[in-house]
Amino acid sequence: MGFKVAVVGATGNVGREMLSILAERAFPVDEVIALASSRSLGTEVSFGDKVLKVQNLEHHDFSKTDICLMSAGSEVSKVWSPKIGAMGCLVIDNSSCWRYDERVPLIVPEVNADVLNRFMADPNRLNIIANPNCSTAQLVVALKPLHDRATIKRVVVSTYQSVSGAGKDAMDELFNQSRAIFSATEVKVEKFPKRIAFNVIPQIDVFLDDGYTKEEWKMVVETKKILDTKIKLTATCVRVPVFIAHSEAVNIEFENPITADEARNLLRSAPGCLVIDKREPGGYITPHDAAGEDATYISRIREDSTVEHGLAFWCVSDNLRKGAALNAIQIAESLINRKLLKPRA
Repeated sequence: MGFKVAVVGATGNVGREMLSILAERAFPVDEVIALASSRSLGTEVSFGDKVLKVQNLEHHDFSKTDICLMSAGSEVSKVWSPKIGAMGCLVIDNSSCWRYDERVPLIVPEVNADVLNRFMADPNRLNIIANPNCSTAQLVVALKPLHDRATIKRVVVSTYQSVSGAGKDAMDELFNQSRAIFSATEVKVEKFPKRIAFNVIPQIDVFLDDGYTKEEWKMVVETKKILDTKIKLTATCVRVPVFIAHSEAVNIEFENPITADEARNLLRSAPGCLVIDKREPGGYITPHDAAGEDATYISRIREDSTVEHGLAFWCVSDNLRKGAALNAIQIAESLINRKLLKPRA
């Protein structure tokens, strides 16, 4: 007997990716329901070799659904996720709405899946599990094995984030601006604060009082919640003219000694990581290489001689997959594999 799974926000970038990954990974489903707002009613989306017609979220009966993959934004999740959870359907939410709620676990399965056991054992649980920010997800996958080995004190990370992280309209803006530049027509700036085509923008999300942006704040708070509250982290988040896959330049200071070779070997055997690290032209991963792939790729692993125990590396992952859709489905798979979730009769 398989699960009944609803995908809310099925017409968006992440929702479509969720449907694709459910089919790719042969997730044990009896039925998949594509849901969105009334504006998208009747829109067709793909699920493997099937075509699903999008149904209205407001009319769906979640009391007969096992898992809800929520990817419709914070405002929708704030209203609907508690309602859905109260009907006995487990919500795995991709928005930022519930990530910082103490009642809601923030999960990257390669890092802290053990939290699920305690959560599911609580009869009073909120029935919501949160997906982290896309830039955080790939970072903690890479940090986890290194932290276990040498204990991380401080992380300095600069991100190079693709436009798909800001949605379909952002991808369209990069395309349209690039075309306008080549055709010498007007370049329209609508989605981003400045032109994104052939440019980089050192702002993602709104500015906070301390000068950091909310995206940078998210990386700090989420890394602490997922991995270790003692880790100090500072981030600079930058939007770059790439369609899919986020890149990160990561510098780490450890409490204990660790060499580049040790780190390379640890990461090669770590779940979710794939090391591509040849010290030659092209011997590293780029966003173009990582798009459409599941792994968190790590390259340019080297020792940092400016601190006592320091390393630096380059990290790339598909933000629509590991940064969002794939991670959500891996959470569901972890629940099933740990026998924490069964289909309702």
